[in-house]
Amino acid sequence: MGRVTAGYQLWLVRQPLSPNTRRTYLGRVRQYCAYLRASGNDYGNPLSDLHARDYAIRDFKSHLKKSRKAKPATINLTLAALDNLYLFLGLGRPNVRREDLPKEAPRALEPEEQKRFMRAVERCTSIRDRAIALLLFYTALRVGECASLDTNDIALSARKGKVTVRAGKGDLYREVVLNAEAREGLSAWLVERGKRFPDHSETALFLNSHGQRLSIRSIDLTVRRLGKGANVAVSAHRLRHSCLTNLVRRGHDLVLVAEIAGHKRIETTRRYSLPTERDREAAMESLRMEY
Repeated sequence: MGRVTAGYQLWLVRQPLSPNTRRTYLGRVRQYCAYLRASGNDYGNPLSDLHARDYAIRDFKSHLKKSRKAKPATINLTLAALDNLYLFLGLGRPNVRREDLPKEAPRALEPEEQKRFMRAVERCTSIRDRAIALLLFYTALRVGECASLDTNDIALSARKGKVTVRAGKGDLYREVVLNAEAREGLSAWLVERGKRFPDHSETALFLNSHGQRLSIRSIDLTVRRLGKGANVAVSAHRLRHSCLTNLVRRGHDLVLVAEIAGHKRIETTRRYSLPTERDREAAMESLRMEY
């Protein structure tokens, strides 16, 4: 068992996974191996026999549910880690059913959180950071799409504006209309950009202090820093969810919202109309009666 986990760890380093995913997978595999050592079995070696593999993982899944009180998402993550382990062992994907996850809308900021965040954006002294936040909040651009923008992808006039995403997810092209707030923020940044970097050859819309294209990580950290000032847990991706949730819940056509979001499938957009945990809480609170 120890040789298997040691070999898996070495193999895992070479896989195209994020450091966080590698750490998580290794931790779940170690947990599984500890379970195998402690439980014992009479149906073969789970690390070399296909049937023993499936029986052991099904029992481990039951153990996680009943003894460890693990949630469905945690169980599915563990099963994904074990899929990866058995890929390393050359035994293929185990025949174990995933847990059904509760259907819920993507996690958007609550209205009160949105208000606090936007007030923090309004107070922000960085013209660039304010433009980034307004653009993400009002267009639902993905953070990678935002980082890839060039100055000629922004078209502004006194009363209109649009941003062009030339190669979004799935290499999709789309144009997103800019509202007044986003236009104002971008206009101010373009003026500031011209003053700070005159005669500069870099085409990127958002630049760092050295005049280089702002990275995805830097854009996300900018949003998180603004959120921290408003006591709101937020990321660039959560701003996207908030924009799309606002559009759907205000009654806009799903086809239109899918076009703005850059979704290939309308089912992806339809998730934003699903209930949230707060919706469920509000529904149950509405049953209260006064005596």
